[in-house]
Amino acid sequence: MPLSSSEHISRFPSLEDQLDLITKGAAEIVPLEALKERISKSIATGVPMRIKAGFDPTAPDLHLGHTVLLRKLKHFQDLGHTVIFLIGDATALIGDPTGRDVTRKALTREEIAANAETYKEQVFKILDREKTEVRYNSEWLDKLSYYDMVKLMAQFTLSQMLEREHFHKRFNDEQPIALHELIYPIAQGYDSVALESDVELGGTDQKFNLMRGRDLQKHFGQAQQIVLMMPIIEGLDGVQKMSKSLGNAIGVQEPVGEMYGKLMSISDELMWRYWTLLTDLRGSEIRAMQEQVGEGSLHPMQAKKNLAWTITKGFHSAADADAAAEGWAKMFQQRGVSEDVPKVKVSLAEEGLMVAAVDGGAAEIRVPKLLVLAGLASSAGEATRKLAENAVSLNGEKISGRTYSREAMGDSPILRLGKKSVRVEWL
Repeated sequence: MPLSSSEHISRFPSLEDQLDLITKGAAEIVPLEALKERISKSIATGVPMRIKAGFDPTAPDLHLGHTVLLRKLKHFQDLGHTVIFLIGDATALIGDPTGRDVTRKALTREEIAANAETYKEQVFKILDREKTEVRYNSEWLDKLSYYDMVKLMAQFTLSQMLEREHFHKRFNDEQPIALHELIYPIAQGYDSVALESDVELGGTDQKFNLMRGRDLQKHFGQAQQIVLMMPIIEGLDGVQKMSKSLGNAIGVQEPVGEMYGKLMSISDELMWRYWTLLTDLRGSEIRAMQEQVGEGSLHPMQAKKNLAWTITKGFHSAADADAAAEGWAKMFQQRGVSEDVPKVKVSLAEEGLMVAAVDGGAAEIRVPKLLVLAGLASSAGEATRKLAENAVSLNGEKISGRTYSREAMGDSPILRLGKKSVRVEWL
């Protein structure tokens, strides 16, 4: 029995409400007008859109950078649409060439299967397991015949593939491009045909691949999917993209105290980026919070505490997040450091600050120079005397050495000289 008009409308929020959540943090939507039309159609018919995002299980552990797409999938899911978590077990055999200067090392099917199981454990910390359609692209890609693959590849030219920035660069730099890498965007595009997706999510670095889905859907007579691209989130340093290899990541499975503490170490500027890309707050709610901070009714430190608690709760529990917040506050109280200590920006490229690493050792910071740059001492001579007098503290501990490991200092060290403290933000 068909739904009445009022029942259709009641199934989904209004177009404006949906766009407020869907567009939050999005870097680009192609085309936006088509998304509005597709949302309006789902409201009118009561039929949810099909939202797809693919993940190749090339590594077992996820960090918060990976969850940007998962969070956007959740937004569609919360709005009543059908979310498809696509595990690229077939495409993982090729390896996505995006951002790669060399061909990826091939994974075995056993490695891919093991990673896929780990992925599922982690993604359902964000998505609703009962409402999520989990698919593997081996379901259809493994069934394509030689004839089928030739017909798919015939839809594209070599010049089209070489227009892709990474392929183009490797070609000009005379770096090898394996032929099977050229198949990857076509295989990903065919995923959209097989799933009849209305919207595909991906990072901004995935645009070339995402657009191939539109091409193939048009070829097969399907309505072309909307492509929604999310930005690549910065890590704890606020500069480089979040990456475990760069040491600036927060793992999805990190202990609760470490997760909370790392989130509290980010800059105020980065905090708003994390609110936007890593939480379920609507864009209008985040803008209202920023206005509160601007007018002084909400302290930036409290806004950051709220952020750390919100994210930590999502991956652990409210009780765990409460305990982590209490432990973090006690740590600062015991060290005699105010939580809202003023911040100073210090460039690691500043002349005379760094001592070059020797024989593979860790790079070190000249502490007297740092004290001057941080505004705690007027000269290197004064800073050296204060170190000798045991008047300098780093992260609550007295130090007297003239150099200190950059790694041991951490990403946001707190320096104290006498009664004055500052938090250093590296540039």
